[in-house]
Amino acid sequence: MRSCRRYQDVLIDGPRAEPEQAFESLQVALEEFDQDGDPQHLMLAVRNVAEARGGVPGLARQVGMGETSLYKALSESGNSTLGTIRAVLHALGYRLALAPAQPRAAS
Repeated sequence: MRSCRRYQDVLIDGPRAEPEQAFESLQVALEEFDQDGDPQHLMLAVRNVAEARGGVPGLARQVGMGETSLYKALSESGNSTLGTIRAVLHALGYRLALAPAQPRAAS
């Protein structure tokens, strides 16, 4: 009998094997958040990268949060603060950055 992999395992294995894939996943999710204002995909992408990098429990220790609180913050219905997102991204080896929304017109 052929075994099937869970979709969640596939989402986690890519960033685990390829750090560049983790960055791209977060970048796309951040761009989607910028477009629609819905943090659901961003939080899911952050959680998947956290799972790929050893799991939420270890990440919670790094950022000084309880496991349950971090799981809730990274859930699809979570309501993370910018400070939490910053701390989690820093613990994963990333930082927040700004870019102009539109190119500036030449003077």
